[in-house]
Amino acid sequence: MALELWETLKEAITAYTGLSPATFFTVAALGLAVYYVVSGLFGGSDHHQHVPRQSEEQMQPLPPPVQLGEVTEEELKQYDGTDSKKPLLMAIKGQIYDVSQSRMFYGPGGPYALFAGKDASRALAKMSFEDKDLTGDVSGLGPFELEALQDWEYKFMSKYIKVGTIKKTVPVTDGTSTSEPAAEATESDVAKPAEDVPSVAAPVETPAFGESKEE
Repeated sequence: MALELWETLKEAITAYTGLSPATFFTVAALGLAVYYVVSGLFGGSDHHQHVPRQSEEQMQPLPPPVQLGEVTEEELKQYDGTDSKKPLLMAIKGQIYDVSQSRMFYGPGGPYALFAGKDASRALAKMSFEDKDLTGDVSGLGPFELEALQDWEYKFMSKYIKVGTIKKTVPVTDGTSTSEPAAEATESDVAKPAEDVPSVAAPVETPAFGESKEE
């Protein structure tokens, strides 16, 4: 039965197309191939390109870097990426850099999001994600850790724009507060011996008057 259908189909192909069955199926296969190629170039490309365009429209353009000057560590925390209207900042060795272009790494949800808004020098040197290492204190680090930190600093200097520095206010206020009392104490100590001079001289002069009366 199947052979009879096959023979009937071959005769129909030859009668209606004027082609042999082998040529007909070859042409049909080539037509399908051309159809899939054309649909992939036009229809498929439009579909794949539509998604990135939507994501680009949703993403806001990066604002130009703003020079902050000197800011405290507390003020730097405002630029940790939680506010999309503010730049994403991070500091190394007291130098603040704008890392907004790498928000996928340092922004919320990124692998290095803990470093944003902080001076993460110690954490980068040790490649640590512990809270105790999220600081700019590099004391006690070994030579290999300091070398790793230097490599991070070179990377940031070449890739990102420096926008400010971290202000260190505590040592300055302590120095001024301790110097003033010391000066006051010195002045009081100098004044006291001057007041005692007349009291010491008075007893010395009294015997002299007594000796003159006896004579």
